Amino acid sequence: MLHEDVSNVQPGSSNEVLCYSIIGIHGIPGSGKSTLAQLVCDNEKKDKQEKDGHFDLIMWVHVSQNFSVDTILTEMLEAATGKKCDRFHNRDTLQRNLETALHRKQFLLVLDDIWYHNRDNQHELQKILTPLRVGKAGSKILVTNRTEYALLALGAIRSIPISELDDDVFLKLFMHYALPLGNVDEQDRRKFERIGDDIAKKLRRSPLAARTVGGQLRIRPNIDFWIDARDRDLLDETMGALWWSYQHLDEQVKRCFSYCSIFPRRHKLKRDELVRLWVADGFISTADASEEEVVARKYFDDLVSSSIFIKHTGDDIEVSDNYFTIHDLLHDLAEKVAGSDCFRIHKGWTGVIPRDVHHVFIENYDENMVTERILEMESLRTLIIDDGINIDMIADRTIFESIFMRMRKLRVLRVKSFRSGQKRTNISCPESICNLKHLRYFGFWTGSFSEQVFPSTILKLYHLQVLDLRSGGKSVFSSKEDLCKLTNLRHFFTLQDLDIPNFGRLTLLQKIPRIRVTKEVGHGIQQLAHLNKLRGELHIHGLQNVESKATAVEANLPAKEHLTEPTASSVGQWDNKSVRTDVQEEILEVLCCHWSSLSVE
Repeated sequence: MLHEDVSNVQPGSSNEVLCYSIIGIHGIPGSGKSTLAQLVCDNEKKDKQEKDGHFDLIMWVHVSQNFSVDTILTEMLEAATGKKCDRFHNRDTLQRNLETALHRKQFLLVLDDIWYHNRDNQHELQKILTPLRVGKAGSKILVTNRTEYALLALGAIRSIPISELDDDVFLKLFMHYALPLGNVDEQDRRKFERIGDDIAKKLRRSPLAARTVGGQLRIRPNIDFWIDARDRDLLDETMGALWWSYQHLDEQVKRCFSYCSIFPRRHKLKRDELVRLWVADGFISTADASEEEVVARKYFDDLVSSSIFIKHTGDDIEVSDNYFTIHDLLHDLAEKVAGSDCFRIHKGWTGVIPRDVHHVFIENYDENMVTERILEMESLRTLIIDDGINIDMIADRTIFESIFMRMRKLRVLRVKSFRSGQKRTNISCPESICNLKHLRYFGFWTGSFSEQVFPSTILKLYHLQVLDLRSGGKSVFSSKEDLCKLTNLRHFFTLQDLDIPNFGRLTLLQKIPRIRVTKEVGHGIQQLAHLNKLRGELHIHGLQNVESKATAVEANLPAKEHLTEPTASSVGQWDNKSVRTDVQEEILEVLCCHWSSLSVE
């Protein structure tokens, strides 16, 4: 069906033949529309990798109820080019870039979770489709929606309903989630199957309920627990089944789950990023503070095993490895249990922000809203501004100055800005940042044509755990020699090389930028000696400045058990006059002996 070359006529036109045709999937919430679309998309990507494939480009975009045309077009452009895009000044420029990327390309575009309200909404949806006319004939758009009417209004040539599963198939699906294959003897398995049959009948053939209820039963293979679940009237409705699953989470896991309501629907959740936010906001209680992230990762895994978080394989520029999403109905549940504690502001939102809100996520920045409303929330713990701040707007320091002076209880502050043109912009962080004495997480993402300058008062942020400066530009610290005083720092992100003298004193570090070994005091490879909590990748450059085997041994790499993909390189050639060839080999042997995967570039 996807590979059929079917012409399509634009709705409202009698003669314009489009290069694409629209196919729709519709069904009730939780029926598996997105899952089916994902399987189709994954199959086409697999064909493209293993063979030539039918489509030149394969794109997936989640639309949602309150969508921004510019955001959707940007996501389509990033999916088409495989590159992260800076924000464009106007839609015309964005549309021209997208048309260039799609020109004469046969594409498959999945528009997941389209909402159709009225003619104005349909007009906005047509703006998304406009740039697609430049593609190659035979292109397809696969759309998911709750009703067939919306699909027909978009011009779908075929609409596929998600039919209810018959009882036998649904029972097999439910038991797949509920009962592990091993570790259950045959007699108990028969008991579980009889009880499971009764539970499945109460779930009314809802695949989402089967997954979430089954996930809770799977981690509790106890006959009495299953009988209790069978006798619960809550399971008679899908939302009741989800509520039952939520009630069986640990209290701290419940809090972590409800926090996720601040993110947009189908937001791509990264495990480590969410863990850092949970820890920074104080959601993790443990006697040993150094174990907070270990406990938080366990909570995350609990939500995965309970089928509340759904795992996906990343394949785009924004999320290159695994990510997780929450089903819309579970997102509704998270919003309900979070109450006024968490709040999300989307583009075009108007209304009242609860006075007792603690965690706010702003999808698109609005200066008036921030200055007139957000700054009044002096008890705010989390402020995430995800997009929309022009660098020129914050270069004068006014926005940050206001936040630093008034929102002194912040524990998490993350701001994502976009550049204005290609002129280089200097952004000086106000000295008043020292007022945020409770701050654990500071993230500031800017474009490549910017320079961030931070004052020495940043050293007074004694509780700082995460410093995230992922910018294409340069980050300058007026007192970089003293940054090692941030002794609670666990994660330092920047696209530059690590340039903190004596960084080995930051013994809690788990994530650091690329290390460039030099002969300067405080920059030798031995600074790694006590950084045994490092995790994930470690990039070491400048091996030509390691002059002996003994010096390499001091790095103590074998003690860093959580490193997974260490790499090392020599910038330029080793100076053979100062380091003999046999010594070079000894140094490499010391560095490589612990990991067969360590590559020397």
